[in-house]
Amino acid sequence: MEQIETLSSVEGRKLLYKIYQELRYQKQMGNFAILSLTWRICTTEREISRYTKQDVQVLHPLGFFRGTALWMEEIVNRFYFSTINSFVYLGAAILLVLIGVRRFSTVVTDTIVIAGVAFEALMLLFMFIVMLFTPSEDALPLNQNEEPQEENALLIEVGEIATEFAAAVSKLENLGDNIKNLLIHQTEILSLLRESNELTRQIVSPNPKLLDIMEQTNKSLQEFNETLQKLNQSATQLKQEEIEIAVRRELEKFFASMINNRNAKQ
Repeated sequence: MEQIETLSSVEGRKLLYKIYQELRYQKQMGNFAILSLTWRICTTEREISRYTKQDVQVLHPLGFFRGTALWMEEIVNRFYFSTINSFVYLGAAILLVLIGVRRFSTVVTDTIVIAGVAFEALMLLFMFIVMLFTPSEDALPLNQNEEPQEENALLIEVGEIATEFAAAVSKLENLGDNIKNLLIHQTEILSLLRESNELTRQIVSPNPKLLDIMEQTNKSLQEFNETLQKLNQSATQLKQEEIEIAVRRELEKFFASMINNRNAKQ
């Protein structure tokens, strides 16, 4: 557990700022609850961890008067001055309205006007007290000590963003080159597909010249078939004629031999 001597030191004021930020934005406490708890911390509390996440122990509480003065400086004046100022302007506006209506109407009595004046006076008195406890610029908890760290952190983040941006640009350039190569390969593939489609089309539907050649070939084959048929017929006729001639020759020989035999017997 961290220990600090008193909350009026620079470290204590920084701690009060962190406590207010935690109660306001993390725990979402109301304004009156924040004011009450921070006043208690400034005046009497030692164990800060009982109310916040800050594990800090205050060795010497400031007491009622000094704690209230510190509370007025670091909490009320620093974070609620604009609210108090707006109430002062509200009181002034109400007072002007009451005085203006009082001049033209009897609805607003003198008692109401005096009450408006008293309210405005109380607001001005409260604003005077708050401004009396305006914190010194040398005791600001954040600006002078933490700004360099924030600037360094910001520079580091900017450097990281620039590095990531350069890496992204490099990747985009590589991606662009890959896309160009892909487009080139795609063009080549499309050209090959066109040639393949043309060859397929020619195979499926031949050109007219090939059809003419095929028709001429069919006609030639038909004429050759007819010629073969005629040759077969001619050969058949020749065979018949040769057979007839051979029969005639044999008959002539037979009758000639019979005639010779008869002549010889006579």
